[in-house]
Amino acid sequence: MSALDSARQWARGIKRDVVALWLAARDPRVPWYAKATAGAVAAYALSPIDLIPDFIPVIGYLDDLLIVPLGIMLAVKLVPADLMQEFREEARRREKPVSKAGLAFMIALWALAALALAWLFWPKPA
Repeated sequence: MSALDSARQWARGIKRDVVALWLAARDPRVPWYAKATAGAVAAYALSPIDLIPDFIPVIGYLDDLLIVPLGIMLAVKLVPADLMQEFREEARRREKPVSKAGLAFMIALWALAALALAWLFWPKPA
């Protein structure tokens, strides 16, 4: 198997696990802390907006290459193994959802950052 085939297989596994975590966050059999982690990771991974935009050189892809996979690995470890296997099988049969909550969170985060910068750099009266 070539390196490119390995990378493609890894990427397919990541996509499947994101959908599986999205399912885990909605299942009542999953513990609350695993639900919270799975929900946050899935919302961020499925959000159409990144924390660090991809057009920023090098660090723009940092979230795609490090943050998302590490979050997925943590969330997968928190979900019970038998349930995670069930969610992975279900994820293979489903289409990738889009996270409106993730989109709203990222817009709110960027708006807060813009307000904080405006407050920080706004001229203060003497």
